[in-house]
Amino acid sequence: MTASSDGHGTGLCAGRVVIVTGAGRGLGRAHALAFAAEGAKVVVNDLGVGLDGAGGSSPGPARQVVDEIEAAGGEAVAHGGDIATGAGAASLIGVALDTYGRLDTLVNNAGFLRDRMLVNLDEDDWDAVMRVHLKGHFLTLKHAAAHWRAETGAGRTPVARVINTSSGAGLLGSVGQGNYSAAKAGIVGLTLVAAAEMGRYGVQVNAIAPAARTRMTEQTFAETMAPPGEGTGAFDAMAPENVSPLVVWLGSAASDGVTGRVFEAEAGRITVMDGWRPGPSVDRGARWAPAEAGEATRKLLAEAEVGRPVYGVR
Repeated sequence: MTASSDGHGTGLCAGRVVIVTGAGRGLGRAHALAFAAEGAKVVVNDLGVGLDGAGGSSPGPARQVVDEIEAAGGEAVAHGGDIATGAGAASLIGVALDTYGRLDTLVNNAGFLRDRMLVNLDEDDWDAVMRVHLKGHFLTLKHAAAHWRAETGAGRTPVARVINTSSGAGLLGSVGQGNYSAAKAGIVGLTLVAAAEMGRYGVQVNAIAPAARTRMTEQTFAETMAPPGEGTGAFDAMAPENVSPLVVWLGSAASDGVTGRVFEAEAGRITVMDGWRPGPSVDRGARWAPAEAGEATRKLLAEAEVGRPVYGVR
């Protein structure tokens, strides 16, 4: 298990207790291993369900990641509860506190896909995706925040961190993913509110929009996500492990002062996302007639930057 570019962990998260949801596979697994390599004790949450969230839950994926961490000399515990329920989210925080006596970092990563064009998107598929992504983020945040607020009230203000997982689909939209895009956009809004509300409790909250090879992407974007040919020595740009270093840093005490921000992370690139910024504007100082408002708007659009295209799930 390695974390730094030279193949050695640096102890960046030594002594910290970290929860990672959806950590049985893909990005979550990579994050859990990377935190453990930097000295963190990790709570590995995963239901072990299918790509669309269907099928019975299985403890196998979470248990396997715990075994990997322990085999490398780290400490970890598995949690198989459903974090999109109040009881499941509360039990997740409880496992960290009961096992390790503290909680320092929460990484919200769990999710699945049910892609359809809007006219074909069933209400159940909308609800299921919103539930796991947006509600799942909210409930874990709520219960972690309650603990950190209590710590602050007792005079033990934590150095706490939350990293939420949005997506390029949430930032720019993605055809065929109305439910997923809406949920991931909602996570950005939730991140901004949580950062503003939780700062008084010693908590920093940020979000990432990652691009990597996972169960969600390796089939839909098979050519883009394919690893380099064996033996070529080429950089595996879409490996999920490329995203984890930023997540680990954001989850460490070293990220002091960074909160309420959104970052794209892909391959070897990190991008600070600016979000909605004011563009061209005009004020006539009085009410517009509809036709006049339309004419003015077309002029403003002509002055505005060309919008970036929508793109697929990240």
